[in-house]
Amino acid sequence: MSYYVVVVAAGRGTRMGADRNKVLLLLKGVPVIIRTLQVFENDPACGGIVLVVRKNEIPQFRKLTDTFEINKIMAFATGGPERQESVRNGLNVLEAQGAGQNSVILIHDGARPFIGQDRIAAVAEAADGQGAALLAVPVKDTIKQARGNHVDKTLERKTLWAAQTPQAFRLSVILRAHDQGRKDQYQATDDASLAEHLGVPVTLVKGSYRNIKLTSPEDMMIAEKFIEEEETEHARRSRI
Repeated sequence: MSYYVVVVAAGRGTRMGADRNKVLLLLKGVPVIIRTLQVFENDPACGGIVLVVRKNEIPQFRKLTDTFEINKIMAFATGGPERQESVRNGLNVLEAQGAGQNSVILIHDGARPFIGQDRIAAVAEAADGQGAALLAVPVKDTIKQARGNHVDKTLERKTLWAAQTPQAFRLSVILRAHDQGRKDQYQATDDASLAEHLGVPVTLVKGSYRNIKLTSPEDMMIAEKFIEEEETEHARRSRI
């Protein structure tokens, strides 16, 4: 089934400690954002991409996507002061580009380049059937809830999932969720939270532990290892 995707790349990445937008950092010679976009570029089910970036960076991103032949870019949207506003700007552009209200829309972090096409298909299918879905993985660590610098209680690990992107929605659902969030001045940490606030059930689809978000220098080191593994596997298959 087909979908559109809003890729959000308007953050500053202060935790990365870089002097630029973290998605512009090179990962084995290729910018992080290009590695992310290539996943959707190479997915036959992807009908188009809206890339959300800071206004002053649009020329730079346009040049990059042209150079790396990311041909599914439908439009660039301008990022807002918070991620929630950035996503809404992307959705507005997508709607203006002609996406129908029943279209399946994926919202994905530009700093998650290791999302697999099988997981994309699974979350898109769930959203098509249920209206809202997200990828998530069971947490591995024991999670403590704190009060000040003391443990308040230990949470039941088997009920806890770590949310990932892409998160997927029918366009009509996610637009209503954003409208309600703005009306209520509700600042959510992700788009699924906005759907929950609206009262829409969100389906959990199991993600992958490789689908990491690159937020720190240590994450970049892990990402390089992932790419080395992929290159080794590709070379092995080529010899068969």
